[in-house]
Amino acid sequence: MNTTPFTTPRDLLRYAVTRFNTAKLFFGHGSAEAFDEAAYLILHTLKLPLDRLEPFLDARLLPEEVASVLAVIARRTDERVPAAYITNEAWLGTYSFYVDERTIVPRSFIAELIPEYFAPWVNSPDNIENILELCTGSGCLAIMMADAFPDAQVDAVDISADALEVARKNVATYALQDRLTLIESDLYANVPAKKYDLIITNPPYVNSSSMSKLPMEYRAEPELALDGGKDGMDIVRRIVAGAAERLTDDGILIVEIGNEKEFAEAAFGEMGLTWLTTSNGDDMVFLLTADQLKL
Repeated sequence: MNTTPFTTPRDLLRYAVTRFNTAKLFFGHGSAEAFDEAAYLILHTLKLPLDRLEPFLDARLLPEEVASVLAVIARRTDERVPAAYITNEAWLGTYSFYVDERTIVPRSFIAELIPEYFAPWVNSPDNIENILELCTGSGCLAIMMADAFPDAQVDAVDISADALEVARKNVATYALQDRLTLIESDLYANVPAKKYDLIITNPPYVNSSSMSKLPMEYRAEPELALDGGKDGMDIVRRIVAGAAERLTDDGILIVEIGNEKEFAEAAFGEMGLTWLTTSNGDDMVFLLTADQLKL
């Protein structure tokens, strides 16, 4: 017998939104607000289609279904666990990825640029043969790149063996084992001695001051994947320094740096950074050509 006042998804949705807003949860892992995140968690927990809330709002739930949803709401609210770690699922564009506490939750403005093949900087997508992704984490960007450039071989690197285990699950899900190689490496250290047409990376770039102010949801993620040192550019400097010898003559390096444009310009501005346009503006992702990197 259901001993709670909740009998329908509508009841639970109202309750979850109130709990989330009262707790002042942070929504930066896929959902923009309490309602969206509550709807997603309820639908996922009940194994209902994620894009069809309305038909099920007034369906009567079994007591065990209500209990399952309430447990999820409590974990999200009381422990501030990112929703993706609760569902073991994260979306990037139209792609779904497995995720757990061994890697950060997939999120990247580079993902927005992949469907356009980084135009106009990539003149002929069909000619892209080799791609390198550094700091791959869950493997999400490498998988999207392999899908977008079907004639390319993709090498995806991470220093964390745990993160690569997560990436391996995602590569298998998308059946890309023949074209996507996962490499445990401190950046370029164990990367094959070949030239790449594209190097992309969404590396740790949070500066020390910002690290101390991160919401609890971000602090649930591996610090190794976030902490970029005093100015956020420690890993980025090493990536930029080693890129020239790894790129083809007309290759390009694309680096995501979040809110750290000021520090990126201070570190690399003399190289003439090109800032790519994303949904969040022109200060999240920069590009350098092989020629610029050789100067």
